[in-house]
Amino acid sequence: MFGKVLIANRGEIALRVHRACQEMGIRTVAVHSTADATAMHVRLADESVCIGPPPARDSYLNVAAILSAATITGADAVHPGYGFLSENARFAEMVEAHGLKFIGPSPDHIRMMGDKIAAKDAMRRLDVPLVPGSPGALDSLDEARAIAEQIMYPVLIKAAAGGGGRGMKVARDASEIEEAWRVARTEAKSAFGDDSVYLEKYLDRPRHIELQVLADNHGNVVHFGERDCSLQRRHQKLVEEAGSPVLTAADREALGARVTAGLSKIGYRNAGTLEFLWQDGQFAFIEMNTRLQVEHPVTEMVAGIDLVKEQIRIAAGEPLGYTQTDIRFNGHAIECRITAEDPETFAPSPGRVNTYHAPGGLGVRVDSALYSGYTVPPHYDSLVAKLIVHAPSRPEAIARMRRALNEMVVAGIRTTLPLHQAVMDDAEFQSGDYTIHWLERFVASRQG
Repeated sequence: MFGKVLIANRGEIALRVHRACQEMGIRTVAVHSTADATAMHVRLADESVCIGPPPARDSYLNVAAILSAATITGADAVHPGYGFLSENARFAEMVEAHGLKFIGPSPDHIRMMGDKIAAKDAMRRLDVPLVPGSPGALDSLDEARAIAEQIMYPVLIKAAAGGGGRGMKVARDASEIEEAWRVARTEAKSAFGDDSVYLEKYLDRPRHIELQVLADNHGNVVHFGERDCSLQRRHQKLVEEAGSPVLTAADREALGARVTAGLSKIGYRNAGTLEFLWQDGQFAFIEMNTRLQVEHPVTEMVAGIDLVKEQIRIAAGEPLGYTQTDIRFNGHAIECRITAEDPETFAPSPGRVNTYHAPGGLGVRVDSALYSGYTVPPHYDSLVAKLIVHAPSRPEAIARMRRALNEMVVAGIRTTLPLHQAVMDDAEFQSGDYTIHWLERFVASRQG
């Protein structure tokens, strides 16, 4: 097992990894920008190294500084968390080249799944169901028109190297295809330096379902059930559930068996999440994230497994030590992502947190690096806390989340707590009858 792990991240995920390491008897190294000098992960880590000024490109994306920090502190391994360099195949290669273990998938698999077209090709070969669309990158607008006519409008043009909703445009009929093609390519070039795009059938009422997997270095692959991440605004998830209100155990096992068999064939290792659209009882693969997900706590709550510890064990060469039949799912879990944003306009709201009080009680978990007196910097993602609850049933989990939201206090900055309270109070959400478009309409109705 590793003696020391460098955590190449910040905020709540850096603290999450630190906690797992501490329980395993592993010392931690925190890296931080000058803006994060007083951050909780820095205060709690065994060692810390400043790696640059506030802009992420000069600190948390500064590969040379991170590797230097790992070298001078004598770290054995690097955990990338999520975001930043977590899905950067070149970073993973450089970590390994410096004699360190990268706590994540192989660079080849990161690279394969980081390109959405290559990922779809791989899933097609592994017999995983796909959304109808172009077989690869589009060569021309005329090709986009021809495929759109074949699979029928509406269609979605997406950046091959995309993520977070950037480089995605819907064309509802032939009159919109040229504009969607132009805008998607422009956004893709600006955001990712690559204007390659592909085309998919646009599903009008899907749910966003994802499957959590773990694979060791000994050929063992298991899944930990699904998460329903359909509550999204501008393709950003706000609320996640495990399991999904619409799937049966048979649905889960059928999808899980197909996915784990496929990943075993390609020798995948460590954690991964496969994302699907689900509509009319059918799954369609959209992408795979070769890292830990923000919403991983809901899976941990229902499966009773610490995914970060498992990542570390796998990277150290240990076998899983269990099979699919050993995994049991218990109850229902919900996560609310609390962000430092105005709950009506979603304008960023960085600043000093005057008062912070985390809720507690049976079945309540808070993953956050906040504390009273902490100043939320304006330089990074607005996520400041994840509130997670677990209960025997979905109605009980909703009731517990409503109670926990009412207890939580974050004063001094605006947060999305009021929006989450409104969602939990909504009868349509409580019924479980929603799609990925529901939250956009709900937010618009609140804005008048």
